[in-house]
Amino acid sequence: MKFLRNKATAMPLMAITATLAFGVPQAGAQGLFDMLFGGGVRHQPQGEFPPPPKHRPKATADGGDGGAKISSPSYYTYKADKLVRVDFSTLSAAPQPATPQDAAFVPSVTGAAFHDAIAGLSDYELYAEPDIAKALIAYYSANPDFIWVSGTGPNSRAQDAVRVLGEAASYGLTPTDYTVDVPAASSSPTDDAAKLKDLVRFEMALSARVLRYAHDAQSGRVEPNRMTGYYDFPAKPLDMVGVLKTLAHTQEVRTYLESRHPQNAEYQALRVELESLQASAENEIVVDPKLLLKPGETSPELPKLLSLIARNLDDEMGGTYGEVLSRLATSEVYVPELVPLIKAVQQKEGMKGDGVIGPRTVALLAGTSKADRLLKVQVALEELRWLPSDLGSPRVFINQPAFTASYIDNGEEKLKTRAVVGRVTNQTAFFYDQIKQVDFHPYWGVPQSIIVNEMLPRLRGDPGYLDRAGYEVTDSRGKRIPSSAVDWGAYGSNIPYSVRQQPSEANALGELKILFPNKHAIYMHDTPQKSFFKQDMRALSHGCVRLQDPRGMAAAVLGTSVDYIAEKLKHGHSTEDVTRKIPVYVAYFTAWPDMSGKVEYFSDVYDRDSRLKQALDATEAVRSPSS
Repeated sequence: MKFLRNKATAMPLMAITATLAFGVPQAGAQGLFDMLFGGGVRHQPQGEFPPPPKHRPKATADGGDGGAKISSPSYYTYKADKLVRVDFSTLSAAPQPATPQDAAFVPSVTGAAFHDAIAGLSDYELYAEPDIAKALIAYYSANPDFIWVSGTGPNSRAQDAVRVLGEAASYGLTPTDYTVDVPAASSSPTDDAAKLKDLVRFEMALSARVLRYAHDAQSGRVEPNRMTGYYDFPAKPLDMVGVLKTLAHTQEVRTYLESRHPQNAEYQALRVELESLQASAENEIVVDPKLLLKPGETSPELPKLLSLIARNLDDEMGGTYGEVLSRLATSEVYVPELVPLIKAVQQKEGMKGDGVIGPRTVALLAGTSKADRLLKVQVALEELRWLPSDLGSPRVFINQPAFTASYIDNGEEKLKTRAVVGRVTNQTAFFYDQIKQVDFHPYWGVPQSIIVNEMLPRLRGDPGYLDRAGYEVTDSRGKRIPSSAVDWGAYGSNIPYSVRQQPSEANALGELKILFPNKHAIYMHDTPQKSFFKQDMRALSHGCVRLQDPRGMAAAVLGTSVDYIAEKLKHGHSTEDVTRKIPVYVAYFTAWPDMSGKVEYFSDVYDRDSRLKQALDATEAVRSPSS
C-alpha cells in the first residue's frame, strides 16, 4: 500500500485496509469501536459511539442492512512439499572436467573417474526437496567432480560437514533430517567400479543434506506464510548452486555452515537455554498449566501449588501466612482462608492480585514443564530464522505474548513499555517493517464495514448524528459535506462516502500514532482506554498495538526528547517523518531472552506454538526415510 502523508484520505484508506485484513466482530458498536482502534471513552459527551438499534432495518437489494461480513485471516493445515527423486539421467551427458578451477580445490579422484561413475546413479533413489534436486543437477552438470571425496574415501571436508549435520540438535533442528551413510575408506583402487559407485552416491547424498541444512539454518524448516494469514514474511532466497561452489573451494566447512544460522545475540541466548534444558531434570512438581481455580472450587492441583509456595516462603510472608499454609497444605478445596495468601503471592510478583488461580499464576509459581519450555525454545529458534540475521540497531521490538514494546539501541533497551495487542478473535500479525512517521493528534478513518454495519442503521433515522459526534464526511472527490445532507437510506453496502473522527481527547487513537505502513494497517498508538494497561493479559485490541508510554516511544524513534513531543502536541495535528532506518518487529515469541541473556517464558495467547509444531511434524514426516 502506497504510504500517504497529510492527506485527508490517508486514514480512511488505512482503516479500510485494516477492516479487510481483520474483519468486523459481531459486537455492539461501542465494543467494536473499543476493539478496533483503542476504544472510545465510554462516557464521553461528544463522539461516543451509540449502541445500534435493537431492531434490524429492512434489507435493501444489495444487503444494505449490514453488508458483507469480512472474515479475519485464517489458519491453515500445513502441508510440506513432497520430496522428489533426483533425476540423474542428464548428468551422464555432462562434459568431463579439465583441470581444477581453483588452487584451493583438491580433487578427490580424477574427474574422468567421477564422470565414469555417474552411470552408477541411474538406479539410485535419492529423494530431496524440488529446489535441492534441481540445484544438484545444475551444479554437477557444470562441475562434474567430487567435493566430499579424495582418494578412496571421504575427505576432511566431508568429515567436517558430517559433524556439523550431526550437531543439528544444538540448534533446535532434527539430526535425522540430515543423516548420511558415510562409506568407509579402503585401499582398493580408485577405478574400482563398485567403490566409485558408493563414493558418488555418498557425494550426492551429502550435498543434498548439506543444502537442506543450509536452507533450514537460514530460513527455517517451514514456510510461515503457508501456516496462517497472520504471518507475513518475505522470502530469504538461497543460492544453492552457489553454496556447493563455495564448499567445493574452501576447507572452512564448519565456519561456513554455522554462518548460515542467524548471527544475533538472541539466537545464541536461546541456544544456551536449549542446551541447559536438554541437560536438566524435569521439575519435581508439575502443575497443570491450564488450571483455573476460583475461591470455593476444588482441584487436586491445589496442594502442589501450596507446596511450591511453602518451599519459597520468605520470612515476611511466612510470618503472615505460615500458619494457614501449614494447616491447609493438603487441602484440595480453595477455601476463603487461602485467598489472601494467593493474592499476596500474586501482588508480590507484580500481578494485580485477584485471587483467581489461572495459567499465569501457575506459571509464576510452578514455572512451565521442561517439555513445554523445550518446545517454546525450539519454536523460538525456528521463528528467529524467519527474521533478518542482523536485527538492526536501533530497532523497535514488540513481543505480543509478553505484551511489551521495546526500543533497543546499541545493545541497550532504552525504553520498555506495556502494550495491548489484538484479542484472540482479532489477532495481531507477525511481521517486520520499517518505522516511517509519527502523527500528532491523528485522525481516525472509520472503516467502511463500521459505517455500513454499525453507523448506517442509526444514520437512516438520524442523518445528522455524525455532525454532532465529531466526525467528518467526505465524498468520493474528497469534498466535505454535512452528514445531515446525505440520504443514508439510499445506500446499502456500497457507500460512496468516507468518515473520519477528528482529533480530540475522545479520539480512538489517542494523542499520537507511530506508523510503519504495511498491508495489515497495524501501527502503534496511544489510547484513551488506559485501564487496559493494568491488566496482566492484554490481548484486548482489534489488532493494532497500543502503548502505555506512546510519548516515550515517539521520542525514541524521532531521536528527540519527551519534552519535544509534549511541545509538538500543544500545536494540534501534525506529522513528522522518521529520518533514520529503524526496523520494527511485530513479533510473537513465547520464549525470549532479556538484554542480559536470561530467557523468559510467556503464555501462548494465540495458540500459535502448537500450530507451528504441527507444521514441523508435517515437514519431518515428509523427510523421514519411510516417506
